[in-house]
Amino acid sequence: MTALTPLDELWLTEAVRLREQHAGPLDDDEANRRARVTGGDLLTRIKHRARWLAERDGMLAALRHWKQGARLSLIVLAIFAVISGAGLAFAALGNGQAPVNVFWALGSLLGVNLILLISWLLGLLFAGESAASLGRLWWWLSEKLARDAQAAQLAPALILLLQRKRLNRWLLGACVNGLWLLALLSALTLLLLLMATRRYGFVWETTILGSDTFVNLTQSLGTLPSMLGFSVPTEDMIRASGDSALVIENARQAWAAWLVGVLVVYGIAPRLLLALFCYGRWRAGRKQLALDLSEPGFVELRERLMPSSERLGINDAAPASLHSVQPGPSVTDSEGALLVAIELDDQRVWPPTLPENVADAGVLDSRESRRNLLDQLTRYPPARLVIACDPRRSPDRGSLALIAEMARCATATRVWLLPPPDGEALDADRLDDWHVALGQLELTWTDRAPLNWLETGHD
Repeated sequence: MTALTPLDELWLTEAVRLREQHAGPLDDDEANRRARVTGGDLLTRIKHRARWLAERDGMLAALRHWKQGARLSLIVLAIFAVISGAGLAFAALGNGQAPVNVFWALGSLLGVNLILLISWLLGLLFAGESAASLGRLWWWLSEKLARDAQAAQLAPALILLLQRKRLNRWLLGACVNGLWLLALLSALTLLLLLMATRRYGFVWETTILGSDTFVNLTQSLGTLPSMLGFSVPTEDMIRASGDSALVIENARQAWAAWLVGVLVVYGIAPRLLLALFCYGRWRAGRKQLALDLSEPGFVELRERLMPSSERLGINDAAPASLHSVQPGPSVTDSEGALLVAIELDDQRVWPPTLPENVADAGVLDSRESRRNLLDQLTRYPPARLVIACDPRRSPDRGSLALIAEMARCATATRVWLLPPPDGEALDADRLDDWHVALGQLELTWTDRAPLNWLETGHD
């Protein structure tokens, strides 16, 4: 199994619980057995069980697909933010043929940003959750880009998991403030580029307000930027700029610096601090995430994962298709060779003469023998496994499930379809059913004794 982050493990576990809650219990006998073998407390076993089921049923691949969709949608929004920021700068300065109204320019650069910022803060303080449209858009795009039947429970599971520690607002807050920061940085970059390559004049205009109002407003807004070294127009420059027909040459740089300073202090700085704050809260809260073991779905698992014995057997409805055999343990994690037979009758002499380094697991003809062997294979996986089957019997679902489960415990597996005793003829249709079923399991089969392969690893 590939490595997962702690958040991914909790996310998958919650998604499996929601899936079982809506669709009913999964076929989890092997998952429960593997979880018991790994040991640990109940939480560890629940996560191991969910991880195995998610990998078997394709939910793990769906999770990776969902995360890829989230990254892709974030990239799309980031590109949109950069383009929007450039549009703000063009809207603020215009084409340079007419003087720039500094307060209209300031409104173009910061108006929408400040309105949405105040709305986000009010929602955070009074509603407890942020309802930022950018955050919801990102979430919506992530779901749309991850259209997968196995991903249906992933988004609800993540939301439910994060809501327990109220981390939704910090994750979406980091996303929203980060995107606005990117947009404002784009606006600042283009603003500086336009000012460096074009000649702009700055004025202010009014019909009902006096010049003192604009003097006080300009100086008040310039207080914090001036502390950072940005120039602020003098009172004479401000009053003189009130005449749109007169553009003072030495006031151009002062107004340009004032406009840049106000954008940095009242636009970029707040978004930067909020993005860092939200991200810090997200990182800190993520470490405290945990499953709610009082959920009914987890309570029911305690009886299956913690007892000293397990109930074997197949009691669920037949699936539409068999689960393929996933890669078994690596060569470094397995050793030895093992021969095992399934439900042979007394007409056969068993076992055949075996090489010294090949172990005989006998004939599996009871639940107890199957349980004991599966436990042993899970703890001590063999490098090579041969499963002998009588092709005169029909390949029923129980036998095929047992073969697949044993094969998942071995590095390499072959199925030996035994020849009939005393020259008895085999039913061609039944033999073909075996071939089709083993093909679905992606297992190699042979009608000759594979003892040389079992002993040496090659034919």
